[in-house]
Amino acid sequence: MRGGRGFTLIELLVVLAAVALLLGIAVPRYVEHVDRARETVLRQSLAGMRQAIDAFYADRGRYPSELTELARERYLRELPRDPITERDDTWHIVAPPDNLAGKVFDVRSGAVGNGRDGRPYATW
Repeated sequence: MRGGRGFTLIELLVVLAAVALLLGIAVPRYVEHVDRARETVLRQSLAGMRQAIDAFYADRGRYPSELTELARERYLRELPRDPITERDDTWHIVAPPDNLAGKVFDVRSGAVGNGRDGRPYATW
């Protein structure tokens, strides 16, 4: 004789369908928020490095020869990771105009693809 305790197959399917529906709504919103957060961190990292480059130039009268010099000379605590590529060695260096000393005038993201606004990450 069967016990009356337990769930029927129909009840389990209804619960699984409800969970799938909730996940279908929540997951895209979660991914969108993660992408937005990464782009915000990228903008902040670029702004911080650009400020450090400007401070280095104001103090030394030349631009740094490499990005790691900013950390070595304590203008940055450490070289930030690009939040899109999740690496710290993908930054693209922009050289200064010809008449200025140094090699790091500006820095850009090395990530491929476009941001949520449609602009390529490499132009930020």
